[in-house]
Amino acid sequence: MVELAGIIVLGIIAQWVAWRLKLPAILPLILIGLLVGPIATLYSEDGLKLIEPIWNGEKGLFPGEGLYYFVSLAISIILFEGGLTLKLSEIKNVGPVITKLITVGSLVTFFGAAIAAYYIFGLNWQISFLFSALIIVTGPTVITPILRNIPLKKDVSTVLKWEGILIDPIGALAAVLVFEFISVGEGQGYTQTALLEFGKIVLFGTTIGFTFAHALAISIKKSFIPHYLLNVVSLSAVLLVFVMSDIFAHESGLLAVVVMGMVLGNINLPNLKELLYFKESLSVLLISILFILLAANINLSDLALIYNWNTVALFAVIVFLIRPIGVFLSTRKSTLKFNERVFISWVGPRGIVAAGIASLFGSKLLAKGEPGAEYITPLVFMIVLGTVILNATTARLFAKLIGVFLNKSDGILIVGASKFSRIIGSYLQKNNRHVVLIDNNQNNVDKAKNLGLEAIAANIYSDTLSDNIELNDVGYLMALTGNSEINKFAIHKFAKLFGENGAFRLITDDEINNPENNPKEILFSPTDDFIKLTEAVRQYPTIHEIQLTSIDHFNNLIELSKEDPFIIPIFLKLPDGDLKIISSSNDELENITEKYKLVYLGKRIEE
Repeated sequence: MVELAGIIVLGIIAQWVAWRLKLPAILPLILIGLLVGPIATLYSEDGLKLIEPIWNGEKGLFPGEGLYYFVSLAISIILFEGGLTLKLSEIKNVGPVITKLITVGSLVTFFGAAIAAYYIFGLNWQISFLFSALIIVTGPTVITPILRNIPLKKDVSTVLKWEGILIDPIGALAAVLVFEFISVGEGQGYTQTALLEFGKIVLFGTTIGFTFAHALAISIKKSFIPHYLLNVVSLSAVLLVFVMSDIFAHESGLLAVVVMGMVLGNINLPNLKELLYFKESLSVLLISILFILLAANINLSDLALIYNWNTVALFAVIVFLIRPIGVFLSTRKSTLKFNERVFISWVGPRGIVAAGIASLFGSKLLAKGEPGAEYITPLVFMIVLGTVILNATTARLFAKLIGVFLNKSDGILIVGASKFSRIIGSYLQKNNRHVVLIDNNQNNVDKAKNLGLEAIAANIYSDTLSDNIELNDVGYLMALTGNSEINKFAIHKFAKLFGENGAFRLITDDEINNPENNPKEILFSPTDDFIKLTEAVRQYPTIHEIQLTSIDHFNNLIELSKEDPFIIPIFLKLPDGDLKIISSSNDELENITEKYKLVYLGKRIEE
């Protein structure tokens, strides 16, 4: 009981430490597992592990095959959740670079790492290809924390983000298929019977996963499942599919849940987001328990297997040769610059799915006596830990060294995607500013996207925005919603993250009536609230520019805007074309000359 409670507590502490230090959670989880597992035998009084996953006659959590059953079920849930995130429409929309990375790049890793493992470690081809399939996966859970605080050009962040999201289930599927191919060939070679068995695994895995995905989707759409049971019914369906598929065709369960997740993720389900949130929460708990258990289950003898120069050589070949080859082939003839391609080559940390499946498959093959199976778990753990530590410690410095680090974050995040927000966003985009609109109203988001704007459906109270690495170049925040509390909350929560160059919001009714107490964060003139902006856009949905002659001319126009509710000054256009957001304080505007322009919304000013 103490060991089980300790794993859960240590796992959540590791997740918190990872969040606090902005590190991938897998790093502290595996390190804790090693400290209470194999390394504990060096400092404990009885020379035993503090946490022993498998019962050894004296202590242990899981008797017999219990640990493998738990790991299998946990991995099935994690893979299902990964499959849910794979949208075929997103593959089409993310562009040719990312499509090539998850196809050409994956093939380069698959064959390149297998050849390296075969010649450097002398493993047989089956184990070599299983190892290479396992390390295809990067994953958003390791990429996001590393890149969260590195301001990068949006194209680079987008490539790394989508590669991690899309390659997760694809890499898992490749590893499952290779494992199953190895399993059917044991003891009989790759005969016609073995190949038929492999076909049976693929057939049952895909068929059962596909069928149950549609059955669950129909049940949800027809409201056969009450809302309060939706999450637990979905969880039980995943476990049922895993076990049932395994009964019909041994080792086909993981393939079935990956297929089930992919199919469900591409069906228009009304409760899909809710299902994802539940699965993500469950995955966090399972991952916390799983990786401490798996790392603790490793023995010092396993680590001794890879304590040699061959390991260094394999790591170097994978990180410094195979990854760059895959990236450069995938980004050939793209708009990415050479230094951006080098940075993408450098950042390729392996993730949670790789380590989890490696432990499961390695243990199963070892139990069946497959030659070389003892290398799978320690080698994959070495690649995972090595790449995460390398990228977590060097990515920021490397970005600066090769010139992809953005010293100036001039992107603009607009909270609220109402009509006047969309008009302002369109103007900013036409003036070469990266602008992103967020709103929890999907209709507003869709209208913004139809205008060619980047828009995100998001709740300002959730943490999803903080994890969005594509917003790393944002340095200005404009809160333009009709709810003053949301505007104030956006400034309070995201000013440091997205408003390092300025965080502004619309004025409230109380502040309009008490102008002497207005804070400097108020946008535009001290009378421009949400209602005034909405009315101005309803009558005059256009942005204009007017040439200024002096600071006095500017001040006169500001006074005019206070008198005319249909004139809203929004930006000052500098001689170099840069835009300065106008706030109610109008500080630092004394240098205005005839080369400046006033950008305003609403009725045209007669000159």
